[in-house]
Amino acid sequence: MYAQVIVDIAHSQVDKIFEYSCGDDVSEGCRVKVPFGGRVVDGFVVGLARKSEFPPEKIKPVAYVYDEPPALGRECFALMNELSARYRVPKAVCLRLFIPSEMRSGRVREAYKKLVRFLSSDIKLSKTAKNQLAFLRYISEAGEADYAACCRKFGRGAVNAVTEKGGAELVKVKVNRKPSGYGRGVDAPRALTPAQTAALESIEASPKAVHLIHGVTGSGKTEIYLNVISRALERGKTAIFLVPEISLTPQMFSQLKSRFGDKAAILHSGLSAGERFDEWWRLKTGEARIAIGARSAVFSPVENIGAIIIDEEHDGSYFSESAPRYSTIEVAKLRAGHNGCKLILGSATPSVETYSAAVSGEYNLITLTERINGRPLPQITIADMRKEVKRGNNTAFSQALREELSATLEGGRQAIIFLNRRGYSHTVICMDCGNVLKCEHCDVPLAYHSEENCLKCHYCGAKYRMPRACPECGGLHLRYGGTGTQRVVSDLRSAFPSARILRMDVDTTSGKEGHYKILRQFAEKEADILVGTQMIAKGHDFPSVTLVGILDADMSLHFSDYRAPERTFQLITQVAGRSGRAGEAGKVVLQTYSPENYILRYAVNYDYEGFFKNEIDLRKATRFPPFSLICRVMVTAEEDRAALEALKGIYFGCEELRAARPEEFIFLNKMHSPIKKIQGRVRYQVLMRLESGELLPKIYDLASEYTTAEAFAYVEENPINLS
Repeated sequence: MYAQVIVDIAHSQVDKIFEYSCGDDVSEGCRVKVPFGGRVVDGFVVGLARKSEFPPEKIKPVAYVYDEPPALGRECFALMNELSARYRVPKAVCLRLFIPSEMRSGRVREAYKKLVRFLSSDIKLSKTAKNQLAFLRYISEAGEADYAACCRKFGRGAVNAVTEKGGAELVKVKVNRKPSGYGRGVDAPRALTPAQTAALESIEASPKAVHLIHGVTGSGKTEIYLNVISRALERGKTAIFLVPEISLTPQMFSQLKSRFGDKAAILHSGLSAGERFDEWWRLKTGEARIAIGARSAVFSPVENIGAIIIDEEHDGSYFSESAPRYSTIEVAKLRAGHNGCKLILGSATPSVETYSAAVSGEYNLITLTERINGRPLPQITIADMRKEVKRGNNTAFSQALREELSATLEGGRQAIIFLNRRGYSHTVICMDCGNVLKCEHCDVPLAYHSEENCLKCHYCGAKYRMPRACPECGGLHLRYGGTGTQRVVSDLRSAFPSARILRMDVDTTSGKEGHYKILRQFAEKEADILVGTQMIAKGHDFPSVTLVGILDADMSLHFSDYRAPERTFQLITQVAGRSGRAGEAGKVVLQTYSPENYILRYAVNYDYEGFFKNEIDLRKATRFPPFSLICRVMVTAEEDRAALEALKGIYFGCEELRAARPEEFIFLNKMHSPIKKIQGRVRYQVLMRLESGELLPKIYDLASEYTTAEAFAYVEENPINLS
């Protein structure tokens, strides 16, 4: 028998199938170790053959077999071929998406523990062997117990003596390392409202493969999702449930756990290697039938899928920023096609592209216009920070927000303060020469973090000691510019000394279960105010929150990105939706220096339809997506010379494409990337707007052609971040 193997090496020169001889222990889809180029490497068995075109003496044998049952299924190989062709990456890179990284390298295995199990009391023990007698009595009553615990309690010698004499036996049992720290949600299905029932029936009845649930915050989208999953399970199928942030998984996983028990398994990077390994295998073997997680869970090993759900579908985290640079929705569509299942997208603020597809009839559009039980959406008050400055208020909080915070705390309720910028301040400026302290490796200002008294780069993670003087001129007048979450917490503690405050951002959630611990504390009312970045803006449901403060609401409006208005509307609407989700009406104070901006007017009135109509008309007039495709070829290198050589080659290649197909190009130019250097590598880009994706394969080929040992080029389609 011969195994057809793709070696786990991410290089185009070895992106082919290699043959190895094997025995009956090798099956299609299993992972193996094989000799390759003088070393032994991991590989994936993509097929088996009884005959080979090569002489038997030239074919090396498989060195080691990892999996039983096989880790990869037929659908994985179909997706591998589709993604490899689509994004021009080696097949091994695509197969890696389906298996946790620790599992690929063999760094994590099944876990076992040793138990001691009672056999018989009819053994001879000396009356003076008190520990042996005590252990025998204990194990006869317990039946079985943990071996290590028994050794600690009675002594290893006593336990071993009893087992050697036949009173007990040692057994090894597999341990399932379940993720800890996920509380329980509701225990029983809730009665559906007429609107939820209509939505569910629309999903069942519509022949369309993709369904968009456009529902205001708090309209009960989650209960619809749970019913969709329940119906899939009743039909003997499985389900995938995706959320944009790891911080959203505890709450959603708790609801799935309480509804479906051990049928739900969680997959995300915040788990330990052992937990992720065991949860993955529970899904693969069918012990668990619902996969929940962030973006990568779209590749979970469930088979016979009945439903794929993508909550908060508009979120930018659903786009991968490493090879292959895939869209999660695009991959979900492929999986839905292979399984003949429904794909449900949900959001209170759908992306313009998704909503456009829905209103045009490509997707089935389901609209939920009211909150559950008719609860009103929170009232949004705009605080004009220009007037605050004129009144001499130079703090981060308007008078309106201070008053509302005071009333909220006095009433024993909770508040959320949102600022999409972590740290204490986002720049440190020398007042003598105007120098802004920047990262040595990235072309970005350093942020000051007061708790560690250091400067940090939010792009490469480098830390610097806070200088006493300006490194350029030696000036001693260093000023902090802008406000981050740390500074907000500091100011709140000064203004409200008795308030209990939690902060949730990348710095406070880096540890294992960091998200869960903060959310649990806030949910159990161990804090009065939660300060955070966009990870608190969506999905969370805290019944006691009646006030949301949005600081620098217009900050995202000023980015040079065609999506800036859309992102601003989405952030404001999502974070405002955290308020007033229970019986009491919610309030929102939106602070801005641009109160007259049209986007804020739409957001204050929760007018998504008005926003969409304005935005889609603008994009149609300017020919931006969905009326075109933005394509960027990014070139990075350690040296300017290598980057520029690759850039010129790619640009001239695109010029040739434009000369041959001028009707396909709306815009084409080459330039420095807005951030000129990240992690020590200079960055240039070829930016273009295309009428369609017809030329994409050739553009991908150009990027591959000019990728060398000195310069790396890659393609991004409608990049989520144009910086």
